[in-house]
This record gives sequence, C-alpha cells and structure tokens, in this order.
Amino acid sequence: MSRKPKAYVLDTWTIIAYLQDEPAAEKIVDLIADAHAQEIPLYMSVVNACEVWYILAREVSESEADSSITDLMQLGIQFQDVNWESAKEAAKFKAKGKMSLGDCFAAGLAREQKADLVTGDPEFKQVETQIKIQWL
Repeated sequence: MSRKPKAYVLDTWTIIAYLQDEPAAEKIVDLIADAHAQEIPLYMSVVNACEVWYILAREVSESEADSSITDLMQLGIQFQDVNWESAKEAAKFKAKGKMSLGDCFAAGLAREQKADLVTGDPEFKQVETQIKIQWL
C-alpha cells in the first residue's frame, strides 16, 4: 500500500505546467483532484506565487496573471506567507546548493510542512535526499 502524503507543496514549475497546459498538466490535474478527495492539503509559498504571477504577466498580461492566481486560490491551494523561520529554511537550501531562490522556498516549505514537493524541475534532484519529491 502506498504512503498517503501529509500535504503537497506545489512549486513554480508545476503551476506553470498546469496553467500553460504543458505535457505534465494532466498529471497535475489528477494530483489536485486526488488531494481534494483524500483531504490532503495543497500548499504553495507566496514566493512561488510571485514567480507565477510575474512569468504570466511578462508572457501574457497582468490581468491573466491576476486571473490565474485567483484560479489557484479557488482550487484550494493555500498560499503560505513568509516569515523569518520559513526564510531561514529556504536560506539553508540556498547556502548549500545551486538552486533558484524560489525553488529554495518551495523546498523549505516542503520540509517545514513535512510535505511532498510536486515538481518536474530537475534542479530539485540535488535535494531529493532531504525532502520527499513527487516527480512529474
């Protein structure tokens, strides 16, 4: 029997893949639906939400970015604010690896929440011994 995750943390890569209907989008839809059915919380750092917003604003428009963030909230994704403890957790990943700061916040949130990080971003390979990763 497979282990039920305590929670999922969604990173920027995952959300962009979902919003832009990339190849992993169907798996992400299924994961979100399964999380709701099993009452598994879905989290995202506000830093990653910021990345999603500016990527969409740059590539499409600010109104599309706003709409997409609203859609994520309506999907039940809980945006987690940053305080010093969460920033320090991200900083520990940044100090030891070559990851983007946004990815460090996603990894830090996963560790804080004892959650599975959901991603397809190969940058996370360097921390897969430190946090549980659900690869897409």
